[in-house]
Amino acid sequence: MADETGDRPRLTPKGARTRARIVEEAAALIHERGVAGTTLEDVKVAAEVSGSQVYHYFPDKDELVQAVIDYQADAIVNRNRRALSSANGVETWRNMVLTAAKRTKAKGGCALGSLAGQLAESDPEARALIAAGFDQWAAAIADGLRSLHADGKLPSDIDPDDLAVTLLATLEGALLLAQVHRSSRPIETAVNTLLALAIGR
Repeated sequence: MADETGDRPRLTPKGARTRARIVEEAAALIHERGVAGTTLEDVKVAAEVSGSQVYHYFPDKDELVQAVIDYQADAIVNRNRRALSSANGVETWRNMVLTAAKRTKAKGGCALGSLAGQLAESDPEARALIAAGFDQWAAAIADGLRSLHADGKLPSDIDPDDLAVTLLATLEGALLLAQVHRSSRPIETAVNTLLALAIGR
C-alpha cells in the first residue's frame, strides 16, 4: 500500500521508528558539522543502523537533508507554539529563546537558519523547504501574538503577522551575531528591545 507522499510502501511502526532515529541523528550531526561535513556513513554509525537501512529510507543524501529540514522546522514550530500558548506566552517564548542560547553558548546558530546559509543558493528544493519552515515558524509566532492583540495587549495599529515576521527576522540576525560572538547577549538585547518597543514589556 502506497503512502500519500509517493509510491513507497507505508512504513511499519518499527520502520517509522528507525527512519525517525536516522533523521534525528542526522539532524544533530548536520547542526554540529554542517551538511558538507556529514556523510551517510556518519549517520549510519550515529543511528546504529546498517548502510542498507539508511539507503532503504533515503536513497541519497539530498532526501535525507530534506527530511532533516522538515524535522528541524517541525521541532522549532512545536516549541514556539507551546511557549506562546502558555499563560504568559510572550515572556515564556522570550525565556525559551534566551535559555536555549545560553545553554549552547550560541554555538551552531539557528538549526533552520544555518541550513539556509549552506543550501539556499545551491539547492532549490532545500531552499523551498527551508522557506516553508520559516513561514510556519512566523505563523506560529503570529498565532500567539494574535491572542495578545485580541486582548488589547498590543497596540491596535500593529499587525500580528507583520510583528511575527519582524520578531523572526530580528531573532535570526541576533542568532547569527550570538554565534560569531559566542555570547547570548545579542539575542537578549535584540529580543528585549523589540518586545519593549512593540508591547512595552
